[in-house]
Amino acid sequence: MQSDSVVVESAVVFAIVVSVHMTVWNQLSWCCVALAIQAFYVQHKWDRLLRTGAAVFQFRPSANSGVLPASMVLPLLGLVLRGRCVAVGNVYFERFAMVLTVIGMMLALFLSLIALGITRPVPTNTCVIAGIASSAILYTVRQTLTVSEVIEVLEVLLIFVYLSLILLYLLPRCFTPGEALLIMGGISFIIKQLIKRSLVSGGSANADPLPFLLPVAVLGFVMLGIFFSVLFIFMESETWAASLFFHAMTAILGLGLLVPWLTLLTQHHPVTWFLQFVGQSDTRLGLIGFWAALVLLAVAVVVHQNRHRSGSSKKHQASTTVRKYFHLLIVLTFAPGLALDRPLLHLASVGCLSAFLFLEFIRYFRIRPLGSPLRHLLTLFLDERDSGPLILTHIYLLLGVSLPVWLSPGPCTPKAGLAGSGGLAPYAGVLAVGVGDTGCIIAVVIFLIADSSINLNASYSWVVGSITMVAMLEAFTLQIDNLLLPLYLYILLLL
Repeated sequence: MQSDSVVVESAVVFAIVVSVHMTVWNQLSWCCVALAIQAFYVQHKWDRLLRTGAAVFQFRPSANSGVLPASMVLPLLGLVLRGRCVAVGNVYFERFAMVLTVIGMMLALFLSLIALGITRPVPTNTCVIAGIASSAILYTVRQTLTVSEVIEVLEVLLIFVYLSLILLYLLPRCFTPGEALLIMGGISFIIKQLIKRSLVSGGSANADPLPFLLPVAVLGFVMLGIFFSVLFIFMESETWAASLFFHAMTAILGLGLLVPWLTLLTQHHPVTWFLQFVGQSDTRLGLIGFWAALVLLAVAVVVHQNRHRSGSSKKHQASTTVRKYFHLLIVLTFAPGLALDRPLLHLASVGCLSAFLFLEFIRYFRIRPLGSPLRHLLTLFLDERDSGPLILTHIYLLLGVSLPVWLSPGPCTPKAGLAGSGGLAPYAGVLAVGVGDTGCIIAVVIFLIADSSINLNASYSWVVGSITMVAMLEAFTLQIDNLLLPLYLYILLLL
C-alpha cells in the first residue's frame, strides 16, 4: 500500500515539474528534469535502506524517504522566481534566482550520492542515471554561473554538510531524508545569505529591518540549540542552576550578539524600529489585539483538553476535530493580516516562530520552571510524525502558512502587484494547510472579496488546477504536508 502511494506521489510531483517547465524554460530546465528522474530512482534506494535499517542516521519511521518531492522544491522555486525577475528586468535577482536553483540541485545530488554510496549491493542502473544527471547539471552550471557564484554554491553545500551531520546526530527520528534536505538546505541557504550580506554591505541607513529578522532569528536558534545540546550531554539540565544558565546565555546571545548584528545590518536599533513600526496605524494595534485574543483562545483549548485527559482513566489524545481548531485559528490569524497589513503579519509570524522554538527548547531541555508543564501539556497533541525528541508538527504548521508570506512580495514583484494567480501566492499557506482541499475554492472567493489587490483575470482554471494537484499530493504523500504543500502551491500560483 505504501509503495502505491509513493508511485502516485511521484506522478503528482512529475506533473508539477512538467507544469512549471511548460511556462518557464531556460538552460537549467533540462537539468531540473534530469534531477527529477534520478531522484525518483534514488528515492527507492533510500526506502530500502530505511526498511532494512541500513541508513547511517535514524530517520522518522513509518514514512518513505521523500527524496523526490523534497529535491524539486528549491530548483522549481528558483526557476519560477527567475522568470519573474526576467519579466521585470531585475538582473541582480535574476542571478540570485539562478544561484538558488543550482544550490537546490547540488544539495539534492549530494543527498543522492550519500544514498548510493551506502546501498549494498551498489545499484548499477541507478548509479548510471545519477551520473548522467550529475554530468548534465555540472556542465550547465559551468556554462551559466560565474566563479563567485560557484563558490557561493559550494559554501552553502559545506554549511549543509556540517549542519546535517550535527542535527541528524542530535535529533534522531525527527526527519525523513527528504525533510532533512528541505529544512537543513533552507537553513544553510539563509545562513549563507546572512553572512554574505554582513560581510558585503556593512549596513545601510535605508535598509528595512523586516527582511533581516528571520535570518538572524534562524541563526540565533541554531547556535543556541547546538550549544546547549552539547553542553547538556555533560551536565544535568533540570536543575535550577542549569536553567538559570540557559536563560542567561539566551539573553546574552540575543542582546549581546543578535541585536547588535541587526543594528549593524540596518543602522536601526531593533527596539526603536519596532515601536515606531507598531505605532504607525490604528489598524496594526487592532490586529495585535485580535491576535492576542486568538492566542488566549488557543491556550484555553490546550488547557481544557488536558483537564479532560486528567479526568479520564484511559490514555487520551487530541481528536482530529480539536486539531482542526488550530487550523481554523491559523486561518483567522493569517487571513486578516494578509488582507490588511502584510508587513505586520511578516513581523508577527517571525516572532511567533521564535516563541515556538524557544518554548520547544525549554520543553526539550526540561528548563525550569516551564519545562515539565510544557511536556505534560503538549504530549496530548503528539501524533505518529512526532517520533523523535522534538515536537515539530505545530512548528511545521506555522512554517507552512508563513513561508509564502516571507517570500512575498519579492524584489521582482511589479509595483502594481502580481497579476492573475500570482496575487494569491501569499495566501498559498492558508489555502494549502489552513483551509484544506474541501474549502479552497470557497476561500479563494472570500479572499477575492476581502483583498482588492487580487485580480485573477482569466486564471481561475489555473488556480483550480493548482489546488487540485496539491490536494492530490496531500492525499498520497507521507512527508510533512504542512511544510511541503504550501511551497508547491506557491510555486504553481507564481506561474
